[in-house]
Amino acid sequence: QVHLAESGGGSVQAGGSLTLSCAGSANTYNCMGWFRQTPGKEREGVAAICTSGTRTSYADSVQGRFTITRDNAKNTAYLQMNSLKPEDTAMYYCATAGTFGVAGQFYQGHILEWGQGTQVAVSS
Repeated sequence: QVHLAESGGGSVQAGGSLTLSCAGSANTYNCMGWFRQTPGKEREGVAAICTSGTRTSYADSVQGRFTITRDNAKNTAYLQMNSLKPEDTAMYYCATAGTFGVAGQFYQGHILEWGQGTQVAVSS
């Protein structure tokens, strides 16, 4: 069983950048993804990368600002977040699965492992 550990969260002003990392303890599955959640709201998909890094998808709210990449040799996924907005404030979780459904769906029903999360706070 693979375990995931996120890092890289923190506090930043609007317009700033952060890079999150998600390190797997062993080989991760076909897809790795980033999700986020704020209190009182459902967890939502942010970005996903599948098929050895050849297919990526993004939520509309982060398209053009966030970039997901993956280093399979290190079992690690990254989320480069630029032009951060206060509404990006959330707990960010990484996950791994065989599939997240069709591109952009971020289906959570097949997720095999979640990380414990890393907090991102963006101030205006």
